[in-house]
Amino acid sequence: MGCAISGLEAKAEFGERTTEDAAAACPSEVQIQMIKDSWKVIRDDIAKVGIIMFVRLFETHPECKDVFFLFRGVEDLERLRTSRELRAHGLRVMSFIEKSVARLDQLERLEALALELGKSHYHYNAPPKYYGYVGAEFISAVQPILKERWTAELEEAWKTMFQFVTGLMKQGYQEESNRQRHLALSPKERPDKRNTAL
Repeated sequence: MGCAISGLEAKAEFGERTTEDAAAACPSEVQIQMIKDSWKVIRDDIAKVGIIMFVRLFETHPECKDVFFLFRGVEDLERLRTSRELRAHGLRVMSFIEKSVARLDQLERLEALALELGKSHYHYNAPPKYYGYVGAEFISAVQPILKERWTAELEEAWKTMFQFVTGLMKQGYQEESNRQRHLALSPKERPDKRNTAL
């Protein structure tokens, strides 16, 4: 199976696309192998990467803290680095990345996973504009771990994967937003329901 939507131009920042071009091109077979090989090294430090990723995210994009009620008022980065809650959330995100890597050979399953995560983020009030930042911070966090294994080609492979996944998450978020809007309408206002009352 191919990608849901392939051949789209990726914008400079991860995930900076509209819902019309919700998913980017998926990684090539060569990129998939590169990602899987590098993940074998990264997964040994997933807790560390998760914390580094989120501390950097809050450092570079402090407005992202507004999505996390536990971290809204926290200005002390050292407190964030030692936070059990941040460690737990970082591990959940790293677990999602691990599942994404494992499903790169099964794109239908990866697409379903990313769409569902986007839908759940609607209920967390986590807007799509933040999704792309996580990929950029993940890449910054893993470069020192991979050391000489890190190449421009590997960076491009990871970027491609994150663009693909965040595009699908945005699509899922939008689908859930539309569904919730539709549910909020009265039966008379719903365009697909006929008023059958006489």
